This record gives sequence, C-alpha cells and structure tokens, in this order.
Amino acid sequence: MNAVVLVAILGLAVLMIVHEAGHLLAARAFGMRVVRFSIGFGPALWRYQAKGSETVYQIALIPFLAYVQIAGMNPFEDVDPDDKSSYANASLIGRISAIFAGPLSNYLFASVLFFAALIIGGKPVPTTSVVPMDGPAKSAQMKKGDTILNIDGVTVTDWDQMRALISARANKPLDIIVQRGKEHLTLKITPQLKEGGGKIGVTPIDKQVPISLREALSASVQLPFKVVEDLVSGLSRIITGKEKPDFKGPVGIVRETSKAAERSTPEFFWFLAALSAYLGGFNLLPFPALDGGRLAFLAYEAVTRRKPNARVEANIHAFGLMLLIALITVVTFRGN
Repeated sequence: MNAVVLVAILGLAVLMIVHEAGHLLAARAFGMRVVRFSIGFGPALWRYQAKGSETVYQIALIPFLAYVQIAGMNPFEDVDPDDKSSYANASLIGRISAIFAGPLSNYLFASVLFFAALIIGGKPVPTTSVVPMDGPAKSAQMKKGDTILNIDGVTVTDWDQMRALISARANKPLDIIVQRGKEHLTLKITPQLKEGGGKIGVTPIDKQVPISLREALSASVQLPFKVVEDLVSGLSRIITGKEKPDFKGPVGIVRETSKAAERSTPEFFWFLAALSAYLGGFNLLPFPALDGGRLAFLAYEAVTRRKPNARVEANIHAFGLMLLIALITVVTFRGN
C-alpha cells in the first residue's frame, strides 16, 4: 500500500469518525450512555477505556464503516424502564437529536473542509480549456487540453458564455475553433439535445484563483447545500429513468480519493468535503438501516404519539442493511 492510498483511507476514516462522533456527542448531551465507539466491525484489534468512563473506544478487524453503540438502542437487549441513561427511555427530541447529529456532523464538517481547500488553493474557476467525454466533441476528435476560441464566428471569452452558445444550438452543426498547442483547428460538431439544451460532451479544466477570507466563508457555507441538492436531483433523475446510475463501491471511492490526494492538498480537501456533504445527505434518505430510516420511525412516533414495535423496526433495519451490503458488494465487483 503506497502513501497516497494510505492518506486516502485515513481521510475517509476521518469522515466516518466525524459522523459517529456526532451521534456520540448528541447522545451524551441528552444523558444517554454510550457503550462503544468502534471504527470497523468484528473482533477488536485495539481498545481503550478511560478511567471512570463508560465508553470503550476500539478499532476492529474489518475496516468497513464505523458505529456507536448506545445503551438501550438494541431492542433485543433487556432495558430497565427506570434507566434514564437508556436510549429506549430517552425523550423523543433526545432520540431524534442523537440520530440526526451524525449526518449533521458530516454536513458541517464539509464546510470546514471546503473552507480549508479554498484558503489553501483558491477557488476553482472553469476555463474554456476542456476535457472531452463520450459525446459529439470526442467523436469530432477534440483532445484533452484543447482551448475553445470561437463558435460559429463568435469569440468565446469564458465557460458560461461558451455553454450558453452551445446550449442554444442543439442539433445544429457548429464550426468550433480550438487551440491545440500552437495550432488553431476547426472542428465540425453538432450538439446533442439533452436536458437543459445542446451538449457537446465536455467538462472544463479549472484554474485556481485566490479568494478572500470572506468569500471563502460564504462559499464554504453554500457548497455543502449544493452537493446535497445535486444528490437529490441526481437520485430523482435515476428514479425517473433520465439518467443511468453510476455508483462506486469502497474500492472505487478509495481510488478516486487517492487520485485527488495525488493531485494536490486543496483537491484532496475539496473531494473529502464533497464526499462528507454527500454522506450527510445520503444518510438522511428514508431507507431502512440509514439514519433517515430511523428518523422515519421517530417521525411516525411523533405523529401517532406511540412508539412503533421495536423488534419489527429492528428487523426492517436489518433487512435494509443486508440490501445495502448486497448493493455495495455488486457495485464493488462490477467496478473492478
């Protein structure tokens, strides 16, 4: 294992620790007893319990995800109805807070990472130098690093202007002049009509521009929301069949994180920030085994004023967890 991969794994581990720390701190704030804080599953390789503390901190054999064990959260354990430190006896607000705090921690930590990336490396600004993806531009032999100078006689000055010109000319052949090294080449490209207008299938090459402290603070607050917004939008397109799913398993995520770490520290922080916000948003989806699934049951309790059957809920979450593990397994093996 090389150093870059190790850094990537440690970075991802930090995101998991932040998530579980949110659960832990919120549970303690509402008087719940936290029995265990574990990174990974299975037999413990290392454990620590401070004198006078009820919490065991450990690193387990299987380095996959992490978890916090809160007393009384498992419906199959005996719960003393007089035990005020049990999750089962905590107030509804306390239980909602303990569950919601994990995704919230990831969301807030994303702001911290975005801020660090912006202060260290500046903000990324898209240029008219592009990378062709699958689509008309690649078919027309456009190359990575080509700079688009002119579209049908209109001089191109920035990415937004270029995108607007192409978007307005769907299914119309365009003469696009690009600079490749010292050469100027004219490529005949017809934008495909897709959602939002004409597309030729390119992504911009960003340049880093220095940013003020105030701008960095403002952007770091807005960017996590944009990530979650894109997550919801992407899932809706997948569900309606407008877009094919492109999920990555743990191996793929480590690979992409390693690439970001290899390119630069700001890109590494930026990637982790986006992933942290994504994890926060994804965990709030109302799917069994996710925090959002647990919050759905708590919402039912809030509306009906009665607790759902704890064992039925536990079995639903167990089934959801099996589905998630199966999905992760399939995605991992297909991606390799």
